[in-house]
Amino acid sequence: MSAPEQLPEIDNGLLRFLTCGSVDDGKSTLIGRLLFDTKTILADTLNAIEKTSAKRGMSAVDLSLLTDGLQAEREQGITIDVAYRYFSTGTRKYIIADAPGHEQYTRNMVTAASTANLAIILVDARKGVLTQTRRHSYLASLVGIPHLLVAVNKMDLVDYDQAVFERIKADYLDFAGKLGIKDVRFIPLSALNGDMIVDRGDKLGWYEGPTLLEILESAPAAHTEQAENFRFPVQYVCRPQDSANPALHDYRGFMGRVESGEVAVGDAVTVLPSGLTSKVKAIELGAVQLPRAIHEQSVTLLLEDEIDISRGDMIVKSAEVLEPVKQIEATVCWLSETPLQPARTYLVRHTSREVKAKVAGIAYRVDVNTLAQEAATTLAMNDIARISLKLAQPLVADRYADNRATGAFIIIDESTNNTVGAGMIV
Repeated sequence: MSAPEQLPEIDNGLLRFLTCGSVDDGKSTLIGRLLFDTKTILADTLNAIEKTSAKRGMSAVDLSLLTDGLQAEREQGITIDVAYRYFSTGTRKYIIADAPGHEQYTRNMVTAASTANLAIILVDARKGVLTQTRRHSYLASLVGIPHLLVAVNKMDLVDYDQAVFERIKADYLDFAGKLGIKDVRFIPLSALNGDMIVDRGDKLGWYEGPTLLEILESAPAAHTEQAENFRFPVQYVCRPQDSANPALHDYRGFMGRVESGEVAVGDAVTVLPSGLTSKVKAIELGAVQLPRAIHEQSVTLLLEDEIDISRGDMIVKSAEVLEPVKQIEATVCWLSETPLQPARTYLVRHTSREVKAKVAGIAYRVDVNTLAQEAATTLAMNDIARISLKLAQPLVADRYADNRATGAFIIIDESTNNTVGAGMIV
């Protein structure tokens, strides 16, 4: 008797996505419903939220409790911090970031959005497109999230009326056109009742598109939509101090993470900012020799030539060299309660390199409600602005629009070591 044929394992890659929108649009309930309907909630977790729901006198389980982890969030019924949840459907792994809806937590929203590849923007069917909907759409496009999905939630409270959905869709498209948002899709749903989340339900027969889970399953993963240049910031130079082992006597490996692109043994590479060149002799992952390394792999590179390389240097392919710069233009979100002081020196941390920097000028601050550009001499917490920074040493940086890993940086206060700003190079 022959063995049963083995079916190929499907893997659509990891998808990081974000849920955002106005307060009480149902973001936490949506994630709770997604986890519940895909059967990825542990029994003890479900038991705990059933007890909490019963204490509050609710007849059904309050699925929003799955993501509201802070005591203050549960007491107030709001989301304050970014909640991360992980689940898998068998064909794909997901990391969900549930961003807070309040304006005062804009910095939390920007932090969560910086690594997402898709954003679900929730809209309450009763309220339509609000200021916070526009604000979060702007922030999502600002940090380079390539795919937006507008989920019109609480359709059960408007009798699943198609006209309501079409009106919200038209309003949003009018706004998205002004912002230059290209890839946006729309879906009607009820997170409370589970309509069009995992199962279609029987109330939205007029909607012929895919369910929310079907959209997530088919969304492109990061690094898959366009060819990327190879970028390898060096984190550590490995020189084993083992004089008894002659094989390790001349070992010199450069350890780090492939932020984008790929590299193979034999490729010609250039080290920046020095400009020295060599070829890749070997690629190691632990004790395993690899023929090539791809994006998001942490590996050790060994080169054919003995050249001076240290932490903070960037290894790139010789055909993809870029010019180191000592001044950058960037869009910055200010994260600190202490305002930006233009006269002060700050630290800019970009990949594994850290340099001193001064603010050369603030071009404008963005009013995130109206998207108007305003004059500014300083920045307060949650402000977003276009600024120029003068650097003490050169940085090897791409435009954020070309490479989210090597186009982003953080600003650090030298005296407290606190992260006070996050920037995207333009």
